[in-house]
Amino acid sequence: MPDLVARLGYPAGTSLLILTADDLGSSHAANVGVYQALRDGMATSASLMVPGPWARDAASRYRGEDIGVHLTVNAEYDLVRWGPITVAPSLLDGDGGFPRTVDDVAEHADIDELRRECRAQLERAVYWGFDVSHLSSHLGAMERRPELFDVLLELSIDFGLPLRLPDAALEADFGFPFRALAGDEGVLSPDRLVRVPVPLGAKKVRGAARRAVERALFELAPGVTELCFRPALDAGELRAMAPDWPARVDDLDLLIADSSLPSLATRAGAVLIGYRALRDLQRSR
Repeated sequence: MPDLVARLGYPAGTSLLILTADDLGSSHAANVGVYQALRDGMATSASLMVPGPWARDAASRYRGEDIGVHLTVNAEYDLVRWGPITVAPSLLDGDGGFPRTVDDVAEHADIDELRRECRAQLERAVYWGFDVSHLSSHLGAMERRPELFDVLLELSIDFGLPLRLPDAALEADFGFPFRALAGDEGVLSPDRLVRVPVPLGAKKVRGAARRAVERALFELAPGVTELCFRPALDAGELRAMAPDWPARVDDLDLLIADSSLPSLATRAGAVLIGYRALRDLQRSR
């Protein structure tokens, strides 16, 4: 079968790049940042956390951008807790929200409850008016066990949506061939996934993020690469809830204000695309 680049209609050897803005709906600051990155910056796609406390606000701001659903079964913050939109006791921790860690989800999630919850999140996004472009899993929680991944894959097949998946190199660590399983069902995914890291110290954020992006673009290979950011506006709300707020603010600056990102992408020969290109190809088959 031809590689993904050729199937998308580009010449062999083309480097296609998706720049994703994650965590839409998690906060007002994230909503402002993500939509700025999409409308005034370089982001070509975004992902919505339907159970997030600001998801309805995100829906009210939607103007047809390339946005997927970030299936959410974790609530990692101590001070802001979100939880299931369905009755799902196995997806709750003792603090009234989703579990904080992906390991907790993997150990305790009831698969039927997980399936109902994830389908409800996707259907609610459609009900709100989103033209959903793809699926992903918040914190990679649903790629940890084959049973969890089956739910993600089932929704992708039923709704004709591509998946964000980790690189194939992680299949050995996870213990099952998630990319092969998706490919066998005709589900498309970018060839590579690069996440901008979250440095531990605020003073190190700016240099570390830019070095990671620069390296990713310098090493950009033919195929489809997804580079993930989490842009958010610098606001008291964000600083109060998210210990990693400096990295999120810096991601916004990278996508809308820093001239180095466009020049690096140009020098790398990158062609920017969104997830809808993959979705349309998947549905055409």
